Amino acid sequence: MTDYPDTSALHTRLQRDGFAFVTADTMRRLLQAPMLADWPAFAASWNDLAPDSYLAASGRRRRRRHATFAADAGGEVRRQPHQPHYQSLQYNHLQGDIQRWFEPVLPTIADGASLRRILGFCRDCFGALAPAGRHWHIEVHQFRIEARADEAGEPTPEGVHRDGVDYVLVLLIDRTNIESGTTTIHAHDGSLLGSFTLTHALDAALVDDARVFHGVTAVTPLDPAQPAHRDVLVVTFKATG
Repeated sequence: MTDYPDTSALHTRLQRDGFAFVTADTMRRLLQAPMLADWPAFAASWNDLAPDSYLAASGRRRRRRHATFAADAGGEVRRQPHQPHYQSLQYNHLQGDIQRWFEPVLPTIADGASLRRILGFCRDCFGALAPAGRHWHIEVHQFRIEARADEAGEPTPEGVHRDGVDYVLVLLIDRTNIESGTTTIHAHDGSLLGSFTLTHALDAALVDDARVFHGVTAVTPLDPAQPAHRDVLVVTFKATG
């Protein structure tokens, strides 16, 4: 676990290792926490996610919303018309080559202070690692993974994988009555490079998707009689043009 006094230290870690675990305290500083003015409403919006019908047949309990944005290096982050999420079979052997339409992120959340600050941070952080003049295709996913006594929740049902993008941010929003959910980072040959568990709201993982693979172990309820879930925001950046 490493503290990053500024974004340049974070850049150095990502360039060296291809991934970084950032604690909530550090993320609050990097995100300039006072700018997350609508955080309570932002976090509460995970209570209003739609079921992921594409996983229903396999019995996995996942809820989500999705939105697409675009940005130029250092420029405004602009929301794009609602569109499907697509991954090839090369990156998602369970649901590849399918245009998956999810319920959109609500306008009040997409335009709110918290998400806009997070996207601005990602644009600046990832943009510093990429050649100048990049245009970014950005996807935002709100995920809730639910766990029950008779069925573990699987944050990454496709297993250890790449997303087929350039960079990924995974930001913990909430975890309630669950254990495990350990993020693992792997080299292309499958060897383990690191592991950590996002435990506190704003704990984060940043990943150079071209260099490393990632996965998350299943989550199980601490108290089987009570609701149990893991809420995360996933943001992906892919260079276009």
